[in-house]
Amino acid sequence: MAPTLETKYVFTITARIAEVTTVGDIGHGVRRIIPIIGGEVRGEVNGKVLPFGADFQIIRPDELIDLEAKYAFETDDGAVVYVENRGIRFGPVELLQKLKRGEPVDPKLIYFRTLPKFETGAEKYRWLMHHIFVASAARHADRVVIDVFQVM
Repeated sequence: MAPTLETKYVFTITARIAEVTTVGDIGHGVRRIIPIIGGEVRGEVNGKVLPFGADFQIIRPDELIDLEAKYAFETDDGAVVYVENRGIRFGPVELLQKLKRGEPVDPKLIYFRTLPKFETGAEKYRWLMHHIFVASAARHADRVVIDVFQVM
């Protein structure tokens, strides 16, 4: 029998975001680009989200949103960690439309899960590249809050 999967909370990434740029309907959904302009990391790893990168989204016709964010953070001790975070966000259409307009929605009513992958040359943080992580996220008008869990 295979080992049981368990998760352990490791840190929270709060990514501040700027205005959405909409590319338009690309045939299988609407492409949107959301710049990442800063933020913070708090937990077992602490630091600041660097002011570059973006979340590249496709909103499918059924309102399911495919997400692919690429950005980096710098730890308090100076290491840089690149983040590639893919996932989905889905929920009742009326609530997703409220989120698109920047209106508040209870995060518990939206399914927003991701698979963050990390890269760094810093020896102290190489463990981030040696494990699988999952995350639960919440979208707010000016930020995305991502609780990251290590799969044990």
